[in-house]
Amino acid sequence: MIFYELLFLLEDSEERAQDRYEEDADIMENENVSKNFIEQMIDKDIQEGHCKVVHTRFPPEPNGYLHIGHAKSILLNYGLAQKYNGQFNLRFDDTNPTKEKTEFVEAIEADIRWLGADWEDRLFFASDYFDRMYEAAVTLIKKGKAYVSDLSAEEIREYRGTLTEPGKEDPSSHRSMEENLALFEDMKNGKFADGQKVLRARIDMASSNINMRDPVIYRVAHMSHHRTGDKWCIYPMYDFAHPIEDAIEGITHSICTLEFEDHRPLYNWVIDEVGADLRPDKGEMPPQQIEFAKLYLTNVVTGKRYIKRLVEEGIVDGWDDPRLVSIAALRRRGFTPESLKMFVDLCGVAKANSSVDYAMLEYCIREDLKLKKPRMMAILDPVKVVIDNYPEGETEYLEVVNNLENEELGTRKVPFSREIYIDREDFMEEPPKKYFRMFPGNEVRLMNAYFVTCNSFTKDESGKVTEIHCTYDPASKGGNSPDGRKVKGTIQWVSVAHAVNAEVRLYENIVDEEKGVYNEDGSLNLNPNSLTVLKDCKIEENMKEAKAYDSFQFVRQGFFCVDAKDSSPEKLVFNRIVSLKSSFKLPTV
Repeated sequence: MIFYELLFLLEDSEERAQDRYEEDADIMENENVSKNFIEQMIDKDIQEGHCKVVHTRFPPEPNGYLHIGHAKSILLNYGLAQKYNGQFNLRFDDTNPTKEKTEFVEAIEADIRWLGADWEDRLFFASDYFDRMYEAAVTLIKKGKAYVSDLSAEEIREYRGTLTEPGKEDPSSHRSMEENLALFEDMKNGKFADGQKVLRARIDMASSNINMRDPVIYRVAHMSHHRTGDKWCIYPMYDFAHPIEDAIEGITHSICTLEFEDHRPLYNWVIDEVGADLRPDKGEMPPQQIEFAKLYLTNVVTGKRYIKRLVEEGIVDGWDDPRLVSIAALRRRGFTPESLKMFVDLCGVAKANSSVDYAMLEYCIREDLKLKKPRMMAILDPVKVVIDNYPEGETEYLEVVNNLENEELGTRKVPFSREIYIDREDFMEEPPKKYFRMFPGNEVRLMNAYFVTCNSFTKDESGKVTEIHCTYDPASKGGNSPDGRKVKGTIQWVSVAHAVNAEVRLYENIVDEEKGVYNEDGSLNLNPNSLTVLKDCKIEENMKEAKAYDSFQFVRQGFFCVDAKDSSPEKLVFNRIVSLKSSFKLPTV
């Protein structure tokens, strides 16, 4: 029973709104081309003396977890406040108690902190202002600008009209001020059932913008609120509450996404009618709503109702499942705040909606991690190799560079012994042409160690290779031979005696990319192979103390992160953040 959710692409007839989007030739001539259109508008406000201190906010509704699109809004609003030495608020728009939970409040705060946005002491809730919103509604009634309606939700939609036909006058609109005040108080006191009465703004039922046709601004909802409990049984609609919140907090630029563009005239109407006297600084300009394009990723699931269904049906293990693109999921998978900031910067700020390939996000995390993380050896599908001529019981520690592209990461000691593990895919009994890894009679390089030659192997009853036997060249320590001979194949390894067991989870898109996200009936096209769990992986002992969110590059495998939910010192669990290979390339200018 939410009456404000109809969105229509209508011409904005408000003169003030048009002024906000007019090009100013003189300013544009001198404008730095690197500035986006929002920054240009803020510069104009400052230059013309309308704005003293830039004040922005991020206003999520606590009805679910934030996703990658919200990250753009957070970083944009916080970034603007930083750039102009202004202020940034976090405010929860908790005006709809049917879907809101304290769990979501706490999760959202954690996400925003992780992204690096600092609201300092300016944490607010729309519910903090319920009394003032009620008073504002009473003021509208006294001014003849609001009335209590008896129409049902269906009747309100019917009376609202269409894009081509004006709306019809509400039969309740002629009630006297006194009657409206009494009925509104009765609504507040719980005398009416849900949907029995609503409070509507009196604006213009013939407006070309359907949002201005006497919108509902208060509804009855006998629901307990996560903060105010049972104090209220009426709640303000978003379009009424939001501009009042902005006015109370002294917000100068209310940055929102494009679906609210047609709601801007209503936002301005509320500010004009009841918001002016609520501003802490009467000399500051009223809040100005500015819309920007949403961030859409191709072939991902962001809709809260779909994610909720995936969680409830056990398809994912929570809102932070690494296959999702919630901020919590990306953090758990191993993405960094820096990678998300890079991604948002690359996407830019525009006025028109567009879609971005998920590969760009993967590019950003690769770029962020490649010089920061050590390159460790991990064997995901191990098979034992015995070096027959290596001394039994002996262990030597080899000096290994942590990252060949960043010497500042230093070196580490890696144990080497007679028995090692290699990846099963690095051995073939009958190799094809141009296969340069291990096979009978072939010599390969053990990374940072020795040249070894495969001599024989054993199989089990099913034909699976169980053990490989080699000999090594003691003179080739470090991976080079004094005689100058070359080998084409280099493979990673882990000492059997020192290997640490780990579980490794390989993630793919939860959506079947070939079929698209949704079926015709609205259901999701799920990828049955979105998660592969490898239970008996072998990793270097140097990673045995790794803690939640620690990340590494596994040689030739990709970047991996310690799972924050399931990993423990007794059972290490790694999530693959991203593979090493990508076809994505930044567009050329």
